[in-house]
Amino acid sequence: MSDRAVILAGGRGTRLRPYTVVLPKPLMPIGEYPILEVVVRQLAQKGFGHITIAVNHQANLIQAFFQDGEKWNVKIDYSMESIPLSTIAPLTLISDLPEHFLLMNGDVLTDLDVRALYEQHVAEGRLFTIAASTREQTTDYGVLHANAKSHLVGFEEKPVSRYLVSMGLYMVSKSILKFIPPGRKYGFDELMLDLLAKGEKVHVHTHKGYWLDIGRPDDYMKAIDDFETGRSSFLLP
Repeated sequence: MSDRAVILAGGRGTRLRPYTVVLPKPLMPIGEYPILEVVVRQLAQKGFGHITIAVNHQANLIQAFFQDGEKWNVKIDYSMESIPLSTIAPLTLISDLPEHFLLMNGDVLTDLDVRALYEQHVAEGRLFTIAASTREQTTDYGVLHANAKSHLVGFEEKPVSRYLVSMGLYMVSKSILKFIPPGRKYGFDELMLDLLAKGEKVHVHTHKGYWLDIGRPDDYMKAIDDFETGRSSFLLP
């Protein structure tokens, strides 16, 4: 079984500086592997035999490391952005996309079963599937609730808010290309707003397992620890 994946690896990793001054974020190490190699190994193990890496910033380093993918028994090719195009517009540069494919950021560490999600997406003929995870955020203050007369009517000590957030991993139908405006930067946020405005159905798959991106220094350090202690959750022996 061999299916297609597109990995977005063209960002500058500004939130992860100074680590990314020398290396592009996708080549930041998690254990003995760069995070993007972990992703490639996971995809190869799940039957995604053709991987296109969308590159821009420090593209030569990424291409030199992964080359044609033979080391991982997959075909790897590259889509070069002459200017940064965000998360969705890079798809317009890839001429041979299949009817359905996986699209994801190159800095995601997760135990999500991408094969099962892909097959469900295809079987149901979905337009777009978002892998999502629940996050909690604790307010650092006591929260006051006052009425129109400035009388206290409620109080919460450091309440916790819960959000369903995108994991930066999607299953995509090629038909979304018609929504992408030509020749300019166009991201996931813009696509979602456009699809909602047009009444298109977007499926949200809530993943209850592990997910972390390494976009911030604290998250990067946590990912290193979590990968070392739970390696078997992410990669087959």
